[in-house]
Amino acid sequence: MKVTRIYTGEDNRSHFEDLEIPLTPGQWGRVSEVVPATGVIFRETPTSGALDFHPAPRRQLVVTLRGVGEIECGDGTRRRFGAGDIMLAEDTTGQGHITREIEGPRRGIFIPLPPGFDANAWRARRSG
Repeated sequence: MKVTRIYTGEDNRSHFEDLEIPLTPGQWGRVSEVVPATGVIFRETPTSGALDFHPAPRRQLVVTLRGVGEIECGDGTRRRFGAGDIMLAEDTTGQGHITREIEGPRRGIFIPLPPGFDANAWRARRSG
């Protein structure tokens, strides 16, 4: 299962990295290991608008449920996130990223991660 990580690089700017959550056969389909979380936040954004450069408020998984948003990193790259897309927001320092509403209202959930959460296993198994 694909996850787009956004992180702060050595240049103090945000960058994207593609990761893959490992899935193994389970009772019903393929499943991941348990990902620890500290809660769930629900959000609905307005139909249009933008939020200028800002770092993520915490390390969190962001899952888009409806609508389309665009994230622009400090290095100028842009990606769009729609229903079913997952982002791992880890750019909690530095310049941050720009968020634009492309198609809304956009609904999503934010899943804050505990300080010790390590996504390195997702990097090691990244596909092709």
